[in-house]
Amino acid sequence: MTDVLLPILWVGCAVVIVRAAMRSSRHPDALATGRRAVAVLYIGAGAAVNALFLLRGDDYETFADGSAIGFVRDTWRSVVVPDHDLFIGALIAFELTVGVLALAGGRRTQLAYAAAIAFHVALLSFGWGFALWSVPMVASLVTLLRQERVLARPSAGPEAGARAVLSSP
Repeated sequence: MTDVLLPILWVGCAVVIVRAAMRSSRHPDALATGRRAVAVLYIGAGAAVNALFLLRGDDYETFADGSAIGFVRDTWRSVVVPDHDLFIGALIAFELTVGVLALAGGRRTQLAYAAAIAFHVALLSFGWGFALWSVPMVASLVTLLRQERVLARPSAGPEAGARAVLSSP
């Protein structure tokens, strides 16, 4: 069941995140949509799904097989796979934290986006297939982070994000 629903959930979240990022400079309300979508992605499609995978006994053995980097493949197999409960547990905690911080607003959301950007950049080392996912996600998260920073400026009012972008050269 997760084999069918998980890609739908990931793509659905990605579409909402990308659209929120595209709208965020002209529609400050899109930032709230972006926060919620990032939270759903990290809490629901990340932490909850990985917890389910751990409970059903998945071992993540083949996750790094697509990497072109031998160090990544070898390290995954020799370090992560033998202690996958520990490492995937840490991943679950990370994903849960990013999701909760995304909802918090302000600097906490900015921290969540920075962590999510780093995570998606790191995913690129696991193979070219991750570029199809990570590149648009990084671009969208960077855009959302930028708009969150505009909104957080002391002179920012409810429409500051849109005003700042519309008035910039």
